[in-house]
Amino acid sequence: MGLLYRYLLRPYFFRLDPEAAHDRAVKGMELLGKATPVRKIMEHWNQLSPKRCQPISAFGLKFPNAVGLAPGFDKNATCWQAAAALGFGHVEVGTVTRQGQPGNPSPRMFRYPKQQAVINRMGFNNDGAEVIAKRLQKDFASRTIPVGVNIGKTKTVSLDHAARDYEESFDLLADYADYITINISSPNTPDLRKLQEDTHLDLLLGTLQKANRRRQKEDGKARKPLLLKIAPDLTYRMIDQVLEKVFAFEFDGIIATNTTIQRPPPFNQENQAGGLSGKPLRQKSTEVIRYIHQATNGTLPIIGTGGILDPVSAGEKMDAGATLIQIYTGMIYEGPFFPRELARALAAGQKPWAY
Repeated sequence: MGLLYRYLLRPYFFRLDPEAAHDRAVKGMELLGKATPVRKIMEHWNQLSPKRCQPISAFGLKFPNAVGLAPGFDKNATCWQAAAALGFGHVEVGTVTRQGQPGNPSPRMFRYPKQQAVINRMGFNNDGAEVIAKRLQKDFASRTIPVGVNIGKTKTVSLDHAARDYEESFDLLADYADYITINISSPNTPDLRKLQEDTHLDLLLGTLQKANRRRQKEDGKARKPLLLKIAPDLTYRMIDQVLEKVFAFEFDGIIATNTTIQRPPPFNQENQAGGLSGKPLRQKSTEVIRYIHQATNGTLPIIGTGGILDPVSAGEKMDAGATLIQIYTGMIYEGPFFPRELARALAAGQKPWAY
């Protein structure tokens, strides 16, 4: 099936503008999500049985396999219902901001096939937390794999008011997510990465954990696992500081990593702002995962992402200490059958990763 995509479908998609191709892929998954009989047959075919793949436990949830669909693909929660049918073990929607926003001007996504890479500067284009919460509510109860929601800062909100902005998104979306990821590491929203610094991070993580406990105490609702997504461009000292906050505020896991602003050759000759993903990110993201795993003595669940383009690079993340992985750029280059391939490859050499 991978050959079908590589030699027939990929040439078609690569003739299109990258964002137009993305929109068509999302629309295709949306149609699959609505075609319930077909979706269920595909899910039965593409999901591994518990005998072949022991469910993975992480932050209080069960995942049928290690492979997830990263945020950025289903920004507006329009096609997540089809993720299980493609073989994914979880899906993360977003990034969602409190207010809907158009994102940065186009063109804002660029493919580099020779390097198996993408540069994007999308800028959190999405319909906003209120609209997306209503969209998730319709089908959330019928989900068959965990659904996470990734939240970010509204572009027009200042850093001083960012914690409240995230909190409002959390309050709207928490009922329709199995876990919430706090995105403070995209390079495409001005000053967003400053939220990784001590003062801002204290306020942000504290505010969200208080909101999480408040919904438990006042509303009698289940506490939601909270994850933090970090950049690959942090120094090890900065990672140590982030980890201190993650433990201090009792966050449940970390996602490593987002896209990079570094420009290794030949990208140093490109004049394109944005985050670089794909193969050039592979080694750096794995190094960050390994460092976090060692620094925390393996006590913190890690979702590894960045440069996963084949089973070898996927297994590399797991061997470095990741509990789960997520892909997006890999889907662009390897197609919709890629998650099934990865899940089977990882299951064949499965280790008892569980927290």
